[in-house]
Amino acid sequence: MPNPKRRHSSRRTANRRAHDFLTPSGLSECPNCHEKKLPHRACSKCGAYHGRAAVEVKENK
Repeated sequence: MPNPKRRHSSRRTANRRAHDFLTPSGLSECPNCHEKKLPHRACSKCGAYHGRAAVEVKENK
């Protein structure tokens, strides 16, 4: 089985790993309750989507 003859430099390794990082998800603000939510999804706090109540939310006691 072939093995590398020379060691890869740290710059070459870093260039290969340049796209391995995780990008933070883009959060938007709910226009109804002003909480952070994922775009194009119903709000998990109030259940509103596109100006109407889309999901029924359980109240935590």
